[in-house]
Amino acid sequence: MLRPWWIGMLLFALLVAAVFAWLGQWQLGRAIDTNPPPPGATEQVQPIADVTAPGEYLPEPLVGQKVAVAGAFVPGDFLIVSSRFNDGQEGYWVTGQLRVDPAAAGGVEPASLAVAIGWAATREAADAAASALDDAAGADVELTGRLISDEGPVRPGTGAPATEMTRMSPAALLGRWHDAAGLNVYRPYLVADGLVADGLGADELVADGLVAIDSPAPTEGSNVNWLNIFYAVEWAIFAGFAFYMWYRLAKDAWEKEVEALEESSAEGGAPGD
Repeated sequence: MLRPWWIGMLLFALLVAAVFAWLGQWQLGRAIDTNPPPPGATEQVQPIADVTAPGEYLPEPLVGQKVAVAGAFVPGDFLIVSSRFNDGQEGYWVTGQLRVDPAAAGGVEPASLAVAIGWAATREAADAAASALDDAAGADVELTGRLISDEGPVRPGTGAPATEMTRMSPAALLGRWHDAAGLNVYRPYLVADGLVADGLGADELVADGLVAIDSPAPTEGSNVNWLNIFYAVEWAIFAGFAFYMWYRLAKDAWEKEVEALEESSAEGGAPGD
């Protein structure tokens, strides 16, 4: 182990262990949130421009954040998403494309936000509500609701129509929206809980057959990320393994030399040599 080669290998092991230790420290530093959002922060309604912008991913602490946004629904873009549960009952969501007012979108235009407007127990009721909403589209509206991350598009099930949607995905809705050329789209979608249009209340604007979508406040998690702590421990083990590998390789080389010397001594002392 004191030979130059093995001292050089030890220095290399030290370098590898130092890299692993730094990675472990990096993971550990991200395992504990030292500045978590205050309790109930998601329930404080904020302007959407203060929370996210078109094209941006919604950070984990802001998933479920209540926001306010203004704009107008685009006619012809009230689409149905199936397999949506409300209070344990399966039904349908009526969704719409809200063309966001540039002032509410932080100056970005044109910008659109996918909105889950309400829930219906049957497809017939959902289609009727979508038709009624389409007749009233174009009026300026102000919405409040909860921002939720894109669920991701999926293929329709076997035997289902090609246009069937079972996930609330702005990416999938964008493919069916009108006037989408050059459109800036919000990645999350809004579960609406309040609508105001030209002085009308929410009950007057939402078509018959729709009820408010049940969207409870997100569960406040721990400020400790145990997965990152597990990764930090892994890096510490890897750092120790670098020293073990150096020791094991050096010992193996030493044992081979001892074995060769013993064989040489045995052959030198054999009769007739």
